[in-house]
Amino acid sequence: MFKPRAILQAALGYVRKNPDEVVRAAVNAASLRFGVPLAALRWFAGQLPEGKKAPKDIEIGSSPPALRVGATVDAMGTSVRASAAIKIDEISVSSDSIRVGIRLRDVKLALVGDSDSPVATLIKSGALDLSKPGNVVKVLPKKPEAIVEANDDRIVLDLMKIPKIANNPRVRRLLSTITPVLSVGAIETDKDHLYIRLKATPAGLPQTIGAIRQK
Repeated sequence: MFKPRAILQAALGYVRKNPDEVVRAAVNAASLRFGVPLAALRWFAGQLPEGKKAPKDIEIGSSPPALRVGATVDAMGTSVRASAAIKIDEISVSSDSIRVGIRLRDVKLALVGDSDSPVATLIKSGALDLSKPGNVVKVLPKKPEAIVEANDDRIVLDLMKIPKIANNPRVRRLLSTITPVLSVGAIETDKDHLYIRLKATPAGLPQTIGAIRQK
């Protein structure tokens, strides 16, 4: 679990070292654009609990407008170093759906150590078409329930297909209140930040007010 005190101390330390972030944040907020320093994402990644199945040695960088991520993961008992450039090209949020379209490019898989497992054999043979990871995901016998589409280099998730999220009344109330007036327009990166651009829809205000009154 992330401790609020540790998060606050890390944030204050970052701002002291980078005072221009305050001005940057204010300017971006005026246009409904909010930036998260990649340094913050690296800090959070470093706080993740350790475990046999947990990703290790996580690296986070950018390949604008994509986010570049690398980690050592356990793939069915085989230790693999995986990396990719991740570009979010679709975000559609409603009271019943949280749909996210992801393009995975420059995907790389490398064995960590020697292994004769089926996964290791696939990687060694080059049989996996890493330029089209969506096609690989599409034929998996047990796909994660959130994956609703997969083709070529693109994978589409609907987070509301995950029962723990879909059945959470707080999530549903939040979506019914916010989505009529505010949506995510784009997620992109520059050299040092991940940016979330929001879109305001004033015409949806009556619907939001109605949702609030129903609580």
